[in-house]
Amino acid sequence: MNPRGAAAVAVVTGAAGGIGRAIVTGLSGAGYLVAAVDRVGGPGLHCHLVDVTDPVAVEELVAAVEAELGPIEVLVNAAGLLRVGDVLTAGAGDFAAMLAVNVQAVDLVSRAVARRMVPRGRGGIVTVSSNAAGVPRAGMAAYGASKAAATLYTKSLGLELAEFGIRCNVVAPGTTRTAMLATVGAGTGSDIDEVATAAIAGDPDRYKVGIPLGRVAEPDDIADAVLFLASGAARHITMQELYVDGGATLR
Repeated sequence: MNPRGAAAVAVVTGAAGGIGRAIVTGLSGAGYLVAAVDRVGGPGLHCHLVDVTDPVAVEELVAAVEAELGPIEVLVNAAGLLRVGDVLTAGAGDFAAMLAVNVQAVDLVSRAVARRMVPRGRGGIVTVSSNAAGVPRAGMAAYGASKAAATLYTKSLGLELAEFGIRCNVVAPGTTRTAMLATVGAGTGSDIDEVATAAIAGDPDRYKVGIPLGRVAEPDDIADAVLFLASGAARHITMQELYVDGGATLR
């Protein structure tokens, strides 16, 4: 509960995406007042159309949320961009675009929120990364590198903020049934179901094992992990990276 006597406030970026939307729904169901942030709008009552790569817009967003809803207790960095392609053939601007959304936005939003959490001595930040951050993936060098940067940034932030009672953790999804999954099949004519089936089976020619549990994740699977790390049940957990990939990375 925040000092105003209302429900705790959470901010979710990338709220219009498959995983982001599931996180908003999950947090709302758990009693949070959720500010849903996305460039194209988001679900729920408190929607904010914001480019989270814009420093000025981010500061204005965080100030507006705290003025409207109250102190932010939980931040979930779920905004993400995936562009696939081998290093030698990828578009020249793809890496920069992914760094902007997957890394710079995490920095901007996390700093803006953490500066307000520190004086209060409480709060939780969860960044949605990817299992590609820890295991090489052919065709995902830039994406994996950007997610690895976001992962280490969040863990390092957790180390700096631990003395203030603020926890920072990472959820690393594997293949998840969202619209983004179609990006992986772009140019091959494969739809989401075909991409999912291929992910489960694995691809020895691309040095990729399959998914031992025999299914791809649903957005709710990722949301459940985020909710756990944001909750009091994880009060003694910080700087951790939770893989939610059905065993696809064998870790």
